[in-house]
Amino acid sequence: MPDEIQSGDGDRKSGEISIIIPTLGRAMIRKCLESIAGGLLLPHSIVVVDQSSSNEVRNWLEPLAGLGVEVRYVPSSQTGRAAGVNRGIEAVTTEYFAITDDDCQVAPDWLLNIRANLEANPGAVITGRVEAGSDDPVGIVVSSMKPARYEHPRLKFDSLCGGNMATSRRVIRQVGLLDEDEVLRCSEDGEWAYRALRTGIPIVYAPDAVIYHYGWRDPGERQVQYRLYARSHGAFYGKYLRRGDWFIALRAVMHYLRALRRLIRGMLKENTEEVRIARAYLVWLIPGAITGFRSQVGVVTGGAVNA
Repeated sequence: MPDEIQSGDGDRKSGEISIIIPTLGRAMIRKCLESIAGGLLLPHSIVVVDQSSSNEVRNWLEPLAGLGVEVRYVPSSQTGRAAGVNRGIEAVTTEYFAITDDDCQVAPDWLLNIRANLEANPGAVITGRVEAGSDDPVGIVVSSMKPARYEHPRLKFDSLCGGNMATSRRVIRQVGLLDEDEVLRCSEDGEWAYRALRTGIPIVYAPDAVIYHYGWRDPGERQVQYRLYARSHGAFYGKYLRRGDWFIALRAVMHYLRALRRLIRGMLKENTEEVRIARAYLVWLIPGAITGFRSQVGVVTGGAVNA
């Protein structure tokens, strides 16, 4: 596994791990990059796929280059996180890579713990804890302190947070890239996790690999995002239902029932945010499934991954 490079900041630089960040050019990526630069372990390289027309992101990468980290800036005219992540994977030259998002900051020991978990679980996908970085609501928080290893799809959730994950190019060659179908715009990570588990690739949840997710959407924007989450989750289910996947049919039913339970709980606790999320799924999960069932875009089963 990763060897240390003993030059410059070499005492904290990994020779075999890169970090991929897809971005829309939001200024908050500066804090993300600063958290990586301040880590106990630096990556061999950082690949930023920029889907904005801004020239500022390239400049924000300069401090990392000054630390001896190889910087790869990939401008892209595509939209969607799946496309951003895929272009980043295609640009990676190390065997191992980690992925985070521009609205996240990593803990100082994040990459160090990612590396340790990759060493302990060769051929697996590593994911970790996601804590709220501010008081503003965020869509995903994963706070369990219990390590876990999953080798088969589950009815509830396949325990992969795309903004806090790491794996190898060998795994990508087995599973394929993320599905760039527009109908999966907010569920590409869940679909990929399901595909990985079905391929025989385990997912390891490592609570010591921590990132902080920062909220930036106002209530109206969050409501739109909840609707997108629900529709794209439904689309994921619909695409597999079209192939006769009855396990996904059962998962979809369970998801709908959990949304109903969440609505009742949110109303009893007078939790407005929980009610909004639950209502979005109750209203949009089924229409999303119909859209996914009708989609003619196939799942990506391979990619241009550097040998």
